[in-house]
Amino acid sequence: MADRTETEKRDLAKELAAAVRGEVSFAAADRALVTMDASNYRRVPRAVVAPLDAEDVAAALRVCREHGVPVVPRGGGTSIAGQATGVGVVLDFTRHMRRIVSLDPAARTAVVQPGVILDDLRSAAAAHGLTFGPDPSTHSRCTLGGMIGNNSCGSHSVAWGTTADSVRELELLTYGGERVRAGRGTDPTGAPTGLPPRLRDGVKALVDGELALLRTGYPDLPRRISGYALDALLPENGTDLARALTGSEGTLGVLTEATVRLVETPAARVLAVLAYPDESAAAEAAHTLLPHRPMTVEGMAADLVGAATGLPKGGAWLFVEMGGGSPGEAAARAEALCRAAAADGSTDHTVVTDPAGQRALWRIREDASGAASRLVDEGGTARASGAERGGEAWPGWEDCAVPPSQLGPYLRDFRALLTQHGLRGTPYGHFGDGCIHIRIDFDLLTAPGIRRFRDFSTDLGDLVVSYGGSLSGEHGDGQARAELLPRMYGPELVGVFERFKSLWDPADGLNPGMLVRPARLDENLRFEVLPKHPVPVEFGYPHDHGDFSAAVRRCVGVAKCRNAATAPGSADVMCPSFRATGEEQHSTRGRARLLHEMLAGEVITDGWRSPEVRDALDLCLSCKGCRSDCPVGVDMATYKAEFLHHHYEGRVRPAAHYSMGRLPQWLHAAAPLAPALNALARTPLATVAKRLGGIAPERPIPPLATETFIRWWWRRRRMAAGAGGLSGGRATAGAGVPSGAGVPSGGRTTAGSGAPSGGRTVILWPDTFTNHLSPEVGRAAVRVLEAAGLRPLLPPTAPLRQPGGALPQPALPRLHRPPLCCGLTYVSTGQLDQARRVMRRTVEVLSPLLQDGHPLVVLEPSCAAALRTDLPELLADDPRAAQLANSVRTFAQALEELAPDWQPPRIDRPVAGQTHCHQHAVLGDAPDRRLRERAGLTGSLTGGCCGLAGNFGFERGHYDVSVACAEDQLLPAVRESPEDAEILADGFSCRTQLEQLGGRPGRHLAEVLAEALGEEGEPGTP
Repeated sequence: MADRTETEKRDLAKELAAAVRGEVSFAAADRALVTMDASNYRRVPRAVVAPLDAEDVAAALRVCREHGVPVVPRGGGTSIAGQATGVGVVLDFTRHMRRIVSLDPAARTAVVQPGVILDDLRSAAAAHGLTFGPDPSTHSRCTLGGMIGNNSCGSHSVAWGTTADSVRELELLTYGGERVRAGRGTDPTGAPTGLPPRLRDGVKALVDGELALLRTGYPDLPRRISGYALDALLPENGTDLARALTGSEGTLGVLTEATVRLVETPAARVLAVLAYPDESAAAEAAHTLLPHRPMTVEGMAADLVGAATGLPKGGAWLFVEMGGGSPGEAAARAEALCRAAAADGSTDHTVVTDPAGQRALWRIREDASGAASRLVDEGGTARASGAERGGEAWPGWEDCAVPPSQLGPYLRDFRALLTQHGLRGTPYGHFGDGCIHIRIDFDLLTAPGIRRFRDFSTDLGDLVVSYGGSLSGEHGDGQARAELLPRMYGPELVGVFERFKSLWDPADGLNPGMLVRPARLDENLRFEVLPKHPVPVEFGYPHDHGDFSAAVRRCVGVAKCRNAATAPGSADVMCPSFRATGEEQHSTRGRARLLHEMLAGEVITDGWRSPEVRDALDLCLSCKGCRSDCPVGVDMATYKAEFLHHHYEGRVRPAAHYSMGRLPQWLHAAAPLAPALNALARTPLATVAKRLGGIAPERPIPPLATETFIRWWWRRRRMAAGAGGLSGGRATAGAGVPSGAGVPSGGRTTAGSGAPSGGRTVILWPDTFTNHLSPEVGRAAVRVLEAAGLRPLLPPTAPLRQPGGALPQPALPRLHRPPLCCGLTYVSTGQLDQARRVMRRTVEVLSPLLQDGHPLVVLEPSCAAALRTDLPELLADDPRAAQLANSVRTFAQALEELAPDWQPPRIDRPVAGQTHCHQHAVLGDAPDRRLRERAGLTGSLTGGCCGLAGNFGFERGHYDVSVACAEDQLLPAVRESPEDAEILADGFSCRTQLEQLGGRPGRHLAEVLAEALGEEGEPGTP
């Protein structure tokens, strides 16, 4: 039997490869990437085909039909009911069939292929003042084919309806190879137009025989998405076959081209945010706003928005967008709506006219599908429920809908049903259309939890039907709800659905198990294959109870990481490698899927030794952007480090791990030889060294500092002491003064000439990059910190102690010892044993110094992020690690917190450059923005990643991707900046990338401020 299966597999592969001009893959990695969508379900396909065009689709269908293999059309993979998963051949339309064939502004139509990303169509239409009306929150990565398959809607459906309202014609291929051009109207026989004879006669006979049932069997509400829309084929509804096929979830035909309607966009938009005491009040009020002709009526409650700013005071809010021919008209309409809402229960409101402010608020709504996947308790921490799942919440009842006027009482009953079953969720969504979204904390890991999931689902199905609602109000039925369709439509109408499916697809070859004759809603759950117990790991994963499987489960598939470009005004970073390559395996979601399958062991069978996972993680820049930008906080940089640790355990590593992964060791050893090594780097020997070190040949080797920052510091200290800049006084550990930290024996705790005597002591971290490669940044930081009245001191290199707890005060530091290290380069290359040793030494030395509350000022953002996050998560067993992490401050944070009255010098120049990706993801840049503003540095920095990213851009094989990442945002922003703009880049990698690729050097903010302070002579000089 096994031999026969292998033979059939080889035959299928051979014939598909011969017939299809696009890519055909049976590889484990490609199959693993599409085992799941954004639902709770998982199926393993046999192959993935990326057709070039409609002829390729026809060829693939022919081969699959001959082999009896089912076919599943797939777009962006953001479906939440399981309909984008399957066991046969998956057709991936996102690689090639993503062309806007034509756009006719006069007719307000566009012809698109199924893989067109919605935002790409909207951008093309915007040039003509038009847009595509439906706009789900995944608009930056969902495809038109997927939207048509699911009949997607979005927040503007109160104005522009569902996708079915925007479809004009569909070109499809049936599983049997028949071509269909579905539109509106009938042919001379009275059958829908565009059908081949077999389908024409069958469809006409079915509709004519079931007229009464089709006229009475459907509820009347704006968000009825469930089942087949066969009532669109009624004569009084225009016999609209295109509309009837929209929402059929790829079960009837494979879409190859669509003609869609475009709508005119208003010249101006204003967002009115209406506050209500609670969710029920907001739900009751939503439908009363519809006579004002709003463009959106979106609802959210306080348990979803958390600490979001910019909202009026209340317990729930309606986001109501109003359009107009001018900003004044839109604002006037919004104010009129707010007055009417106040008379009908709204307690407060705000009107946001600023586009940036509107985008910030809309981001709360658009990230909700991910944010709602992690519930928090009343204290604001992740809630554990079921099998200690850390507040995990899942789709399944994501988008049921009821008549808008019934939303208030329905939501109260919905909440009561949750309580009855011991469940919790956070409703939000399209209140104006009576459609809510919710993620519920189902326990889908244990048998009792799965039974509760099933019992709740059946009870909720009955509740929705009792209100005259639809089981699906936006995302389709898929496997999640199709089993319950008889409860909504009755067995007779569901029987008609089955007959309709059999007409179109008698072999049941298209997306079987969806909509009709479905699998049970509690089968094929994606969690079934994961390990039942936590796997041994190195990091602590504090937000996932130390469970690596739970960390990987964080990815729910909403695919924000697949954004091909950042939104205007966005500082987002995630995911630079996907934007550079356009390949799913190089997105955060793709890597999470491969890790999931690695843990499952069915498709990816080598565990931690998996080459598929290694190759996918190879282009992860460890930028940490996903840690902040992913709505559920997937931290792929940490997962990569974990994987590399296990993958290479006991094995020879890539050369770059030994060269750049252990960079602190090499730089410390090389420091005395810096002039000679710099000279050698300009000779042909550098080529040999780069080859041996696994370094990209295109990369120049950065010069070493001929005087490290630490040596400069001590030379300065000696000169200050000799000039009388230090006077008597005793320093002890109790005073929080570090030994060997710039305090010669018997000296005061001053930092050198010019330091005020009453300033706050800060520990200045001499990171590897600042110390050995850019000491000018450290010197500038000392200058600025002292000017602000602070006392920067360097930490010692060893934990020196005396009886009684006092720290000795040596006259000179032990410069032969390597400086302390954050462990960053070891972590990024997965050398976690070495990272832990380095970090333990750091904690041991710094812990006594931090007990009195001295902040640790870190100039290099990547090192600050490592100390803030990697160190406590690798040293989870040491409480001192958390203390150290909490002490970390960026340069700007230290000035803002410790010298709030200091006025920086006025520079009054525009800025350009990039916020460091680690600072964006871990540390935040608000203090930096405020400091720049006070110094008169105007403008904003871009998001994204510079592409060098520590060792990544220096590693052999990464150069092209590194350059592509830089070209995404950083380099264009610098090129487009004014000539007098100050190019800011706090990270050494960012400055190096700018120097090597941009032609304009970047500087750390400390350097810019120090320059503006004026020159400072050496201590002891006039």
